Amino acid sequence: MDLIEIKARAKINLSLDVKAKRPDGYHDVCMVMQTIALHDVVSVEKAESGIEVMCNNPVIPSGNGNIAYRAAQIMIEKYGIDSGIKINIDKRIPVAAGLAGGSSDAAAVLKGINALFSLGLEQHELLDVGKCIGADVPFCIKGGTVLAEGIGEILTDLTPLSEVSIVLVTPKINVSTAWVYKSLDLDVIQSRPDTYAIINAIEKRDIDMLAKNMINVLETVTVPRYGIIEEIKTRLVDLGAAGSVMSGSGPSVFGVFSDAQKAKNAYGEMKDDRWDCFLTHVE
Repeated sequence: MDLIEIKARAKINLSLDVKAKRPDGYHDVCMVMQTIALHDVVSVEKAESGIEVMCNNPVIPSGNGNIAYRAAQIMIEKYGIDSGIKINIDKRIPVAAGLAGGSSDAAAVLKGINALFSLGLEQHELLDVGKCIGADVPFCIKGGTVLAEGIGEILTDLTPLSEVSIVLVTPKINVSTAWVYKSLDLDVIQSRPDTYAIINAIEKRDIDMLAKNMINVLETVTVPRYGIIEEIKTRLVDLGAAGSVMSGSGPSVFGVFSDAQKAKNAYGEMKDDRWDCFLTHVE
């Protein structure tokens, strides 16, 4: 086998709580993360030498500024791979949107290299490598419905969420993750997610209870600056979503629907030049 193709799925945060700022500049978080069907397609191929990254989106860097490039670099160095790596990313996930698109591409590269070179690494070994690359990479390796703690690297599998449709909306604005976390004032947060109520709701498949507890504390930073985020949330709920919340540090917002037809109708109504809109589902 000289080439392998992997789906790199986007993630959403069903909840996101920030507990404390750490001395190393990171934050301790507690969040429920979920993969969705929206995905990039990443192909990993053996090459004569070096690392080459190609992407259909011109804003994606091709050198070591690309997290997928760094994933290949670490695997080559760590496991003494005597070969080049060629990576092609068919980018479908919006970039810098709170959906872990880059981290998911990096996770796909780790999985691809493991398979391509028959390294035989188990998932926990790939997770250890992923931690060195980015906070969301371990989750993107694991996927599914997961409680993430620490800086996002302590992962606990939850009951898989199923048969939930998602309308995902990404406004055409740039939101800096570094700015969001730097601007976050933990003392002024008045509403935090009840993480264990969410876990209980997922176990019972109580979508209304899940939706009621979907809170992202980073909205305390983004919503006052970018009113479009609150506008999207309100419109999704008005169109039948059980609940709506921002994913990650934004600017993407999603609505959860237990009725696929309602989701399809909402998707049709949400079309607007100010944002990109996707009809997808949990996976």
